[in-house]
Amino acid sequence: MSRTDLVSDVFTIIRNAARARKEDTYIPHSKFVLKICDIFKKEGYLENFKEVDLENFKKIKVYLKYDGKKSAIRQIKRVSSPGRRVYAKNKDIPSVLGGYGFAIISTSQGIFTDKEARAKGLGGEVIGMVW
Repeated sequence: MSRTDLVSDVFTIIRNAARARKEDTYIPHSKFVLKICDIFKKEGYLENFKEVDLENFKKIKVYLKYDGKKSAIRQIKRVSSPGRRVYAKNKDIPSVLGGYGFAIISTSQGIFTDKEARAKGLGGEVIGMVW
């Protein structure tokens, strides 16, 4: 089976693992997904992540973060998809729950959170939202 939307698959794997209260989960490896995991960790939604070789395939082992019994990740929403790309100028970048969450923006200079993209004056593709 081929994957048409890797980021959507990653968001679904993390969402399902958090709802099942798993300590960790494995997600497919790519440079783009590594950067997204780095943003999740920096924003405080993941404990940690690391690259591992599993059955001759590279995977990323993600350690989920919990506040007591509740997951730090309440919701992950994919905004842009392969069939419908969503772009925003730096002034039109959406604010997630009034600043309590964050949006992931893919710009010409890399992947940033909505706050970082606004601070640098960059617009780009809105990948997803997390709160």
